[in-house]
Amino acid sequence: MTQRDADAIFNRCTRFVPGHYRTTPQQVLAALAAYTPRDAAFDMYGEGKLIADFETEIAGLLGKPAALFLPSGTMAQQIALRIWADRSGNRNVAFHPTNHLEDHEHQAFRELHHLSGIRVGNPNYLLTLDDLKKVRSPIGTLLLELPQRFIGGMLPTWDELTAIAAWAREQGITLHLDGARLWESQPFYGRSYAEICALFDSVYVSFYKILGGISGATLVGDERLISEAKVWQRRHGGNLPRMYPFVLAAKMGMDQRLSQMDAYYRKACAIAGAISQIEGIEIKPNPPHCNMMQIYFKRDKERLFEAVLDLAEETGTLLAYYLMPSAIPAYCMQELTIGDGALDIPTEDITVLFSEALHRSA
Repeated sequence: MTQRDADAIFNRCTRFVPGHYRTTPQQVLAALAAYTPRDAAFDMYGEGKLIADFETEIAGLLGKPAALFLPSGTMAQQIALRIWADRSGNRNVAFHPTNHLEDHEHQAFRELHHLSGIRVGNPNYLLTLDDLKKVRSPIGTLLLELPQRFIGGMLPTWDELTAIAAWAREQGITLHLDGARLWESQPFYGRSYAEICALFDSVYVSFYKILGGISGATLVGDERLISEAKVWQRRHGGNLPRMYPFVLAAKMGMDQRLSQMDAYYRKACAIAGAISQIEGIEIKPNPPHCNMMQIYFKRDKERLFEAVLDLAEETGTLLAYYLMPSAIPAYCMQELTIGDGALDIPTEDITVLFSEALHRSA
């Protein structure tokens, strides 16, 4: 089966276990046009009522004095870390070994900003306070990701998180939150976004992931941080002439999906509880900490994916867009994020389909 064949099958499906429903650019732009107020005005190089009001809204939601809308999270985090390093004079940034800056940005934080990364902890588990206490180099900024995507969306307990934050402050270490998926963390903690963000000096959030925006991110913090960040935004080439499509799509995603986070989380837990009973399936973490999990199948990757595609053609239901090799011999892995699609499918139906996929690929 070629990737082109797979894409054609995906496009014919009507039910989706991973993520949201598939949409076309025309559908996205039509929805955005219908959502846009008639009196909305263009922004100009980051200025204007539309973008200013949205920044104020996000700052208030996250409990910080100020916010800055940026084209990407990559830009937002590099800017924040550079500012904190310049303030403290310490260019060491500590983070989990699977952090996005280290593995997915071509070392930009080193090459562009001359920062030094310190990997802390085991790549397969959450970073802990004990791990941090073993670091011998002085830490200037500590970056935490909530949830930790590449280990299945795991989250530290509230007590663990607050203990790390308290230790960092005692050590004079700046605390930055990689909140690319912060929205999905709230049901686990049962606390407001502002209460979670109060532990951090700066926070980045994304709008194109679970919220379904086109692109864009926001950096929040104190007014001095945001004032300096605007200068670095210009230096990065991120001060675009117009960002209204990104801002409107982000705002639409907030309005439509932020209230759904608890439903996504509860559905993820229900699915994990059901399919973990199938022989040949393991879930990490189980139960899930958010609406994300890793599913490990004791099957050959290619054979299982063929079964997934066959079932998609027969039933119109997609179980997975792709499967990945696993470090565990004889297992392959799926990263599953629950969104709108799975909410409309009975958990029993999902369980039956996963069971059939394993049966056919045995």
